[in-house]
Parts: sequence; structure tokens; C-alpha cells
Amino acid sequence: MLLLLLLAGLLSVRGQGQSDRRPITEDLFKSLEFRNIGPAIMGGRIDDFAVVESDPRIIYVATASGGVWKTTNGGVTWEPIFDNEAVSSIGDVTVAPSNPNIVWVGTGEPNNRQSSSWGNGVYKSLDGGKTWQHMGLSDTHHIGRIVIDPTNPDVVYVAALGRLWGPNRERGLFKTTDGGKTWTCVLFINEDTGVVDVAMDPQSPNILYAAAYQRRRTAYGFNGGGPHSGLYKSVDGGATWRKLTHGLPTGDTGRIGLDIYRRDPRIVYAIIENKNGGVFRSEDRGETWTKMSDVNPRPSYYSQIRIDPNNDQRIWVMGAPMYYSEDGGRTFRTNWVTRIHGDFHAMWINPANSDHIVLGSDGGIHISHDRGRTWDFINTLPLGQFYEICYDMRTPYYVYGGLQDNGSWMGPSRTLYTVGITNEDWIRIGGGDGFYVQVDPTDHNILYVESQNGNITRLHLNTGERRVIRPEPKPGQPRYRFDWNSPILISPHDPNTIYFGGNKLFISRDRGETWTETPDLTTQPDRDKMPIMGVIPGPDTLSRHDGVETYGQITTISESPLRPGILWVGTDDGNVQVSRDGGRTWENVVGNIPGVPKNTYVSRVVASRSGEGTAYVTFDGHRSNDFTPYVYMTTDFGKTWKSLRSNLPDGHTINVIREHPRNPNLLFVGTEFGLFVSFDRGGRWIRLKNNLPTVPVDDIQIHPRENDLILGTHGRSIFILDDITPLEQLSPSVLESDLHVFTIRPATMYRLYNHKGNTGHKFFIAPNPPYGAIIHYYLKTPPGEKEEVTITILDREGRVVRELRGPKEVGINRVAWDLRHEPPVRAEAGPPAGPFGAPQGPFVLPGEYIVRVSVGTRQASQIVRVEEDPRLQVSEAELRAHREAWHRVGQLYAAADAARRRIVELRNRANEWVESLKRQPGVPQSIQAAAATLLRDLDDLRDHFVARPRPLGFAGPDLPGTPRPIVGRLAQLYSAIGSFTARPTPRQAEMIEELAQELAQHVERLNRLIEETIPNLNRQLREGNIPHLNPGERIVVPR
Repeated sequence: MLLLLLLAGLLSVRGQGQSDRRPITEDLFKSLEFRNIGPAIMGGRIDDFAVVESDPRIIYVATASGGVWKTTNGGVTWEPIFDNEAVSSIGDVTVAPSNPNIVWVGTGEPNNRQSSSWGNGVYKSLDGGKTWQHMGLSDTHHIGRIVIDPTNPDVVYVAALGRLWGPNRERGLFKTTDGGKTWTCVLFINEDTGVVDVAMDPQSPNILYAAAYQRRRTAYGFNGGGPHSGLYKSVDGGATWRKLTHGLPTGDTGRIGLDIYRRDPRIVYAIIENKNGGVFRSEDRGETWTKMSDVNPRPSYYSQIRIDPNNDQRIWVMGAPMYYSEDGGRTFRTNWVTRIHGDFHAMWINPANSDHIVLGSDGGIHISHDRGRTWDFINTLPLGQFYEICYDMRTPYYVYGGLQDNGSWMGPSRTLYTVGITNEDWIRIGGGDGFYVQVDPTDHNILYVESQNGNITRLHLNTGERRVIRPEPKPGQPRYRFDWNSPILISPHDPNTIYFGGNKLFISRDRGETWTETPDLTTQPDRDKMPIMGVIPGPDTLSRHDGVETYGQITTISESPLRPGILWVGTDDGNVQVSRDGGRTWENVVGNIPGVPKNTYVSRVVASRSGEGTAYVTFDGHRSNDFTPYVYMTTDFGKTWKSLRSNLPDGHTINVIREHPRNPNLLFVGTEFGLFVSFDRGGRWIRLKNNLPTVPVDDIQIHPRENDLILGTHGRSIFILDDITPLEQLSPSVLESDLHVFTIRPATMYRLYNHKGNTGHKFFIAPNPPYGAIIHYYLKTPPGEKEEVTITILDREGRVVRELRGPKEVGINRVAWDLRHEPPVRAEAGPPAGPFGAPQGPFVLPGEYIVRVSVGTRQASQIVRVEEDPRLQVSEAELRAHREAWHRVGQLYAAADAARRRIVELRNRANEWVESLKRQPGVPQSIQAAAATLLRDLDDLRDHFVARPRPLGFAGPDLPGTPRPIVGRLAQLYSAIGSFTARPTPRQAEMIEELAQELAQHVERLNRLIEETIPNLNRQLREGNIPHLNPGERIVVPR
């Protein structure tokens, strides 16, 4: 029967006589929305704040890779306001002192990390961040500071560092006098040296201080200074500059941070990276300097100094930890700021109240109202900077991943709570900088977790014990090299087999207890002979190789899912190696890949499910100042390669590629600025944006059971696109169909409950997926103006279970059926059933159902399997008894509600009618008496169906002498039976019959009024030519 019903509806309806293939475009998927699941509990790197001084509740936040956020209530709630611009890394945000609606954003963070993203210049808003206009300086890449003239908002200065990974000319200090229409570079040093900071005298805005900064990062190291860095001063608005030297250290200099004392701008502070550097103070506007302290923690990463705007002796130096001085910087204490994340980068001190501080770190935003003694951590912004993610196979499944400076975490893809996913649902499973996590597919209690530079452990969740399993060389052997982000892989063929990447591939057959090693699979580079900015870094090089402990190591591993022992690895120095014998022998095939510069960083290699010799590889050249997207495929173990770049845009360097597990033509790539999808194996790419913010997508996973697309972003935590079956099954034949319904994945009738209430607004909640069966259908053309999209759910016998309305958009549409029958009463009908609103329909029984989508004369169908909540232990007989009772009460409830509505309607109309009779002369007394009797009868019935209004403020029991309305009692019984999956209790079973009898008695009285009293009265009225009353149809009470 079910098959016949399905065939009657078909899966799709083909267009008649239409052969033109519709191209796949982004607008086909506009109904598909990504779901951010957090976490927000650990925050993410903050680069700057801009606070409106006239209303310090308004705060703008510049994040390292998560865009710009804004609060208007002092941090209770936040809104992302930069999600649809071209980049997401923000170096600085500034509000014009003379007009708080003018906001400037400088893109590209200035913190020089190997993971730092880059920007494309400056943006301006004239409406407080609602809209943005790109104002140029596109090749500056990293911006350290923007300052605005306090009286003329059209005069703006931008401190631009320029490219981090190579030379370029668009760097230095830029000035505009026309609000950004045109720019002049007023301070240019050379193509290796930009400006990292600029400070403006608050009393004399033509007096400027600029910190020039020479630095370069490469894949193999970092040189954080040189002879061209230095501190410059202008007294004419940037027209001329003079280098400041009196009292400042000489020789190679690195990063410099600046601040001016607000009450007395003669006092200027600088924190200077130099072998003789530290904290320096000037009391004559920079003409002479005094060294106050050697303090300067990790200058290439921090170099931020702040003066209390009301006390020049209180000095704050960002770092890990925070350094605080109360004697002008002569001495510092490091225990002042506690119980929040270290690694501080940004600080704003309220000039009207120095106790009020807003602080930004690698762990997010912190607010103090007592000058840093205590802190409020804002744990409601999902700014997690994930490197790698994975999933497990439990139901519902969990997602795992490692984050920049925030360890490794695990959290649910959905919860069984009505509220959704909260911070407390996330569990920390590792410390340090988190990277790869792998979960044993046969036992989710066994995890492989790592922190930076190869520190791998095996974690047993059920006990909390952690086994250190990092491979270590034997005495006399060379030191192993491990990447900052060392890859871990569990073999898809054997959960006991673990692969771990260093300069060699390490293989364990016993979950990391012992390891074997391959030969060195890198080019074995000697970075001590590799120059950076023409200099080979040595012991005196400033910030030498910051964050890059070693070079020449594996960055990505993959094993063929089709045959054990076919292994692929990629390295940071550009090798692509393949083994067909479990790692005993290797072939470096990178030389066969056309168009890739030598030694380009391999970001991902992925073995395909479509063929043993098929694999994909992506390269990320930005570490070599090359921003070309590189993506290739081989089908012959690397002998030949085909570029899949196609129409991927310039600048979108690729972090990851992922092939769909069942459709090899469906590919996804994550770039530095978003997500792209291809339906023809790289022949053409489409940006999949929808509600996904612009953000680096560092990892992509596809859950094989749920068919969910999971994104690990470096700046906005984790996103899930639930059920990508429409993408998997989209084909030319589907596109040619007028109507098509995609395969519907099984749906589970989870019992959800609300475990959180009255949380206030400062509480992170991520949404669960749509509840129930997610139905996707495709429309080739829009329905007619009067045509509706109807989704009909039918059982095995063809009986209608539920009918829904669907959206009518051209392309893919999504509707969720909640696995219930129709509600017993309409949502708008009558008073709500208690504090939780109108009741829902009863759950259906587990089994298969037909989903039929109809548009006009077109129909298409699919089967959906509905499964019971696996936590329930209930027999089929018990389940049927429960559903039957639930249905019975629902039917009684519906009849009672229909009677209630009829009584109210008749009472209102009768009352109006009686009043009109009083105004008509000559109405017989018998008619008036009969009308009054009818009103009394309706009033008496109404008391049995409708609660009487209570006195204002009355919250006690029902009023004495009044019956309890039967509608409310049936609603309570309906809710009580529905809240527990079992046959009703003996008393509930009795109540069903009692209420049925009582309802029948009341309805019998109502029906007598409808069928006898009112018609008899109407006959008298018609004889006297008096308007009569329409009683409507009789009310039926189910047996």
C-alpha cells in the first residue's frame, strides 16, 4: 500500500517539453540556513575596542577573525555588524569623537601570528555600523590603528603595516582630509616597513607620533625587526616627520606601542622592542625619553601600553599576564588581573571613571567596574578560532575541535532541551593551543587530543585519565620536528591504528602505546641558512621565529577509505608524498603538479572514496606572499594532476577540501573568507553564503549518518548546515523537474524538556536543528498567484495525518514536520492551555509515512521513517495504548473547545439581539421572556466551559461556587497524558470517561438550544418580522 501511494505521487514531476538545463546558482539554496552551535564559553582573540564616551554602554569590538560586534547596553547583548563584508580580520575600530555615528574599521589584525588573517583596507560607517562603505587601501593587509581629528571627522590617519608575508608599497601612515575619498601616504619608509601605531595629541591634533615597524613572517620563521623601525613625530599634520632618538635605544628595533596622557599630552609613553627596549616615558612631547622598565612581554604579539586617563602613574602593559604599575612604570605587578584568560591585546579605560575598564584577550571580552580587581567575562560571543574539527557517531552526535589559545572542546550538535545548546553543554578536553581531535569511532570515550607542536595525548573521558603518547626519539637520534598544528588520523579501517605527523609519519597499531616511523618525508630544510628580509635570523634577531618552533614537517594526512595502507601526506615545505604499502615506501609526487611554486605549504590532502588512486590536494601560498587558490585532483596515485581552481576568486587561499561521502562530484572548499561548493567535481564553484558570515573556514566535515555539513571556522566557532541531502542529490534531472522532493532522512521523536528558565538576556543559546522530519523540495518555477504549496503527511493506509503549508520560492525549500498529528484546537482558538500556549498534536506512531508535496496539479512524494526516542523503554502495546488515550482526550478537548466557542459566539450575538429587541417597540413580552431565558441558559453553560474573569491581581484558587471549566480540565489531562509515554494511570483512565460523560451532558444541553430552543424562538421572530438568530450546526462529542 505504501509503495503504491508513493508511486502515485512520484519523486518528481518532469517539465513538459523543456530541455534547457538550468544553471546551478547560489540563489537556489537561499532557504538553507547555517546554524551556529557555539561555543562561546571561551571567547576568541580581541584586537581593539571603540567606546562612545558620551554613552559608554555603546561598545564596538574588533576581533582577530570574527568581524566587528556592537553592544548598546554595556555588554548584556551583542550584535555582529560586519558579517557581509569581504574580510573578517579586524585590526582596529574607531569612533569619531565629534560624531559617534561615524565609525571606521581597519581590517587585518596587527599581531603577526602564523595564523593571522589579513584584510583589504578600511571601511567607514555613517550610521553606527548598520551599513559600511569600503574606503580603499586594499593592499595594506594589516592595520594597527586609526585616529580621527577630534573636531573634523573628515581628517583620518591610518597606520598600515602592509603585508606580513612579503614586501609591498601600500604601507606606512595614510591620511585623508575628505572622509576617505582620497588618501595620501604621509609617512613611507620602504616596502618592508609599515606603521603599526599612531597617536594624536588630544589638544593639538596636528601633533602626531607614528611607530614604524619592519617585520616579515615566512612559512619557516619570523624576523621581527630591523634598522628601519623607529618612532617618528610630526607637528604639521603629517606634512613633515622627524625621527625621535633622544633617550631611545638604537640598533635593530621591532614593534612599538604608544599612548598619550589625556590630561597632560606632554606625557607620552612608548613600549619598544629592542635589545635595550622596554617602557619609555617622555614629559616633553617626545623630545626626550626616560627608560622606566625592561618590561615588554612578547612584543611582536602584544606591544600595547595604556595610561590611566586620570592618573599618569597608573600604567597598563598588555601581555600574558597583564602588567600593572602605579609608579609610572618603574615597577610592575603581574597578579592584579586574575581569573580571566591571559594574552591581553586591547584595553579601554573610561575617562570619566577609571574604575570602568573594558579588556580584550585571546579569551574574549572582560569588563571591570573596580579597576581590574574583579571581572565580568562576556561569554556570549561565539568567537572560537577553530583549526580542526571532527565528530563522533553517538545519537545525537558531538562535535570536537581545537582552538587558538583556548584548548580543545567537545559539544553536542543538538541537545534534548527545548532551549537549545548552551555554554554548559560544552566540555573542555585539552589545554594550550588546541588543534586536531580524533574520536575512536567504536568508543566515543577514547579521544586523541593535542596541543601545539605535537603534544598528543589519549584521553579516556569516562575516567578523565590522559595518556601522553607523543613519539620521542631514542638517545642519539635527531630531535623530531612537529608542526604547530600536527595532524592526527585514526585509520578508517582499524580504530587501533593511529597516524601522527611530524617530520616523519608515525604509525601506531595499539592506540599510541608504541610507534613505528617512516623516513623523513620533508625536504629536510635547514632554516638556519634561510634568510628573511635578506637577513639570516640569529640569536639577536628580534622575536626570532616567533610561534614557529621548527620547520619541515607533515601538515596533513589521509588514508584511502577504500584500501588500507594507501597513505597520503603533505608538508609545510611543499612535499606531497604517497605510499601504497602502509608507509614502507614513498613517492614524492609534488613535481607532477603543474603551476604550484616550489615549497608551497600543503594545507590538505584527502583520499577519495571514488577510486584507490584518487586524491585531492590544496596548497596555501599566502605564507609565501602568494594568494592564489590552489586545488588539484589525481586519479592515478599522483602521476598526473588536474587543477580544480576554475572560477575560485583570487585571494581566497584554500584551507581545506572535502568530498561528499556518497557523491564524489559534490566538493566543498573552505577558504580564508568563506565556503564554496562544486557540483561537478571542481568544474565550477559557487559561494555558499546564505547566513554564514565572512570568516576563515579552516575545516569541513560531513557527518556520514546525518548528512550534516559541519564547518570549523577560525573566528566564529562551529556552524552546521543540517541535512545537505538536496546538495547531494541535486542533478540535471532534478533541475529539469517542475517539482522534486528529496530523500528525507529518518526522524526521531525526541522528548525535549526545558531545563533552563529566566536566564536573562546575557546568556548564550545556540539553536537546535529544526525538530522532526526535515522536508526539502525543489521548485523550478514559482507557483501561480493563487496556488499554494501543500505538504500532506499520510500513513500506511493513505489516511491524512497532517497537512502543512510550504514556502513557494524558486529553488530548494525547507519545511519541518514535527512528527505530530493536527493539534486538537487551533492556536488562535480560545484561551491558551495554561502558561505554555495552545497544545500540540499527539505524536504519530513509529513507522513509515508518505510525504506528498502538491503545487496546483503537480505532486511529488517521498517516504520518511519516524523513529521513537531511543531513550524510551516501552512496548508496542504500551505505545499504542498511550497514543489511543492521547487521541481520545484530544478529540474530547476539540469538541469541548468547539462547544466553548459556539457558546461564546451565541452568547455575544444573543446579547446584542436582546438589546436590540428592547429598542424595538411592540415586541411581544413572550418573545422577550424567551430571549432572557436563552441568555440565562447560555450563561449557565458558559460557566462550565469558560472561566469567569478574576478580580485584578487575584492569584488564588477558583472563585467559590463556580464550576471548573471542562475545557481547562481536558487541556490539563491532554497535557498530562502527552507528557509521559505509557498507558494512562488508572485515575487518568477514569478521568477520561468522567470528562467524556460530563462533556456529553453539557453538549446535549447546548444541542437542545441549537436544535430546539433557538429554532422555536426564531419561528416566533419570523412571524413578527423580527431578525432572528442563527444557531449553527449541532456539536458532536466523539464516543
